[in-house]
Order: sequence, then C-alpha cells, then structure tokens
Amino acid sequence: MKTIVIGTLSLIVTVGLAYGSAAEGKGLYGTKCAACHGANGEGKAAIGKAFGVTMAPLGSKEVQSMSDADIKKVILSGKGKMKPVAGVTEKQADDIAAFVKTLKE
Repeated sequence: MKTIVIGTLSLIVTVGLAYGSAAEGKGLYGTKCAACHGANGEGKAAIGKAFGVTMAPLGSKEVQSMSDADIKKVILSGKGKMKPVAGVTEKQADDIAAFVKTLKE
C-alpha cells in the first residue's frame, strides 16, 4: 500500500512539473518576450523591420497550431533571426509556452 501511495504522489508531481502555468508564464512573457513581441503578442513592426523579418502575431493560426514543445524549442533555441531567450529555464519556457497559447486572435 505504501508503495502505491508513493508511486501515485511521484506521478502527480512529475505530471504537474511537465505542464506550464499560463499565469506564471504571463509575467515571464512580460519581462522576456514583450519587448519584441508586444504585450499582447501582436509583434512590434519596428523590431521586425530592423531584423528584416515579418513577425506572425502569436495569436495567429500559424503560431497557435504549434505544439507547446515546438514553442518551447523556439524559446530555448531560437528560430531564424530570433536568438534563444537568455536566462530562461526549461520550466519557465513551459510557462511562457502555456501563456502564448492563451493569446488567440
């Protein structure tokens, strides 16, 4: 019985850590992402122009159809001219990805 309880608690903790928290991600997004992507994920035209790219709004079908894992990979590894976001842990990237999924148009 003790083994079952310990196993169940371990599973609950592991699953809980595997998913991001949109509430926590909102604050992280504000400090780590909003400077380029805008407060509501609309993208900042001046940043796009400076880098010679078109930034898809984060609420667009293009971005919203990405998996959480794909969004996390972009945050941690970068994509195209976007560099990896400095100082973001795996868990924080999960949280930011969860928040990005709330930015539907």
